[in-house]
Amino acid sequence: MTLVAGVDSSTQSCKVVVRDAETGALVRSGSAPHPDGTAVDPAHWLTALTAAVQAAGGLDDVAALSVGGQQHGMVCLDDRGAVVRDALLWNDTRSAAAAADLVSELGGPRAWADAVGTVPMASLTVSKLRWLAAHEPQNAARTASVALPHDWLTWQLGRGELTTDRSDASGTGYYSPATGEYRLDLLEAALGHRAALPRVAGPSETVGAFGRTQLGPGAGDNAAVALGVGAAQGDVVVSIGTSGTAFTPSSTPAADASGLVAGFADAAGAYLPLVCTLNAALVLTTTATLLGVSLDRLGDLALSADPGAGGVVFIPYLQGERTPNRPDATGTLHGLTLTSTTPANLARAAVEGVLCGLADGVDALVAAGARADRVILVGGGARSRAVREIAPAVFGRPVLVPEPGEYAADGAARQAAWCLAGGPTPPSWHLAGTTRHEADPTPEVRSRYAAARDSGT
Repeated sequence: MTLVAGVDSSTQSCKVVVRDAETGALVRSGSAPHPDGTAVDPAHWLTALTAAVQAAGGLDDVAALSVGGQQHGMVCLDDRGAVVRDALLWNDTRSAAAAADLVSELGGPRAWADAVGTVPMASLTVSKLRWLAAHEPQNAARTASVALPHDWLTWQLGRGELTTDRSDASGTGYYSPATGEYRLDLLEAALGHRAALPRVAGPSETVGAFGRTQLGPGAGDNAAVALGVGAAQGDVVVSIGTSGTAFTPSSTPAADASGLVAGFADAAGAYLPLVCTLNAALVLTTTATLLGVSLDRLGDLALSADPGAGGVVFIPYLQGERTPNRPDATGTLHGLTLTSTTPANLARAAVEGVLCGLADGVDALVAAGARADRVILVGGGARSRAVREIAPAVFGRPVLVPEPGEYAADGAARQAAWCLAGGPTPPSWHLAGTTRHEADPTPEVRSRYAAARDSGT
């Protein structure tokens, strides 16, 4: 049996899976936590990766490994390769004003959509670099190269050339998936000077080695998830984790001037238009804490309430929001009355609020030209029975839920197997344990949510 490994270095933790390269069967796995915060010393990621690899039984018998990682994180390196400052993560919103300035300076959202497929928001690396230049000019001046989290980890393992892949590069704001080229003028406009950038490797290229283990190019986490679940055109993957995402494989690049759809690349040589929300699974955790119940009990309460939660609508912008672009927004509850204010209705409104935000994302993908025949629901939030049962009513489409897994790590492992096997496409792995959920659509829930979302209160 030939073994491959996949890594998911996410916001909260590092996960490692070891799988059979031919069948995809899970052999073993391990994980380790990351520190909290939106600015983190990258050394913590390497410490967690080392611990997760050890927990997964090591790499001595593993032929190839790829790293999937959280997108957009700004890792600045000096001319000796040392980290200049703590990495700003995707969910650090201090760069919101910098993003607005960049959009204006280039000539507006359309100019950015045409240039790189994505309109800058606080999350993108280009916006964080502008913030760095404005607020920490000495650190900006020391920055000789800029990497992303998965680039840096792959480099730390192989200690060779600094590389990235199309999927992660497409989330920087200075790489065009349509042309396959960096826009160094946009990097310079943000940072104040041109810095070295990782070489963009091919989707199945071996980029180095860690001992006897070959290193694949890796991927951004969402592109890795798409590989992990085997998503095809017509499948919209909705992931409910620290962030919420909706994305779908596409044969053509997206360039949405509204800024709702990010025109990312995928990890297989094509494209992955994506919509991201900042508020997802943590909304459910926070609501459960507020009600003094477990997450399972929160789900039971939600399912005991009628669709529409008795008129209660929860706009769950607890961390600001990225889609729509409202970084300073806060969460709001609407429709509270003496009769509607019950634990069950609050629980139902929280679930519906998270799903409505993501359903808006699916609508945006469709408006940008994507197909959305069915939804593949993954992430920690998908483990909730209430989320699984309410989702098809909110999305208005069949919902497929694979058995719980580490799909970003699985996708990275599948890429590693591709590097070993060669060929034009990744190897086919069977996705076991998928369940299908259907329900009558509840458009009135979406309508009330939209009215509350845009009420300005």
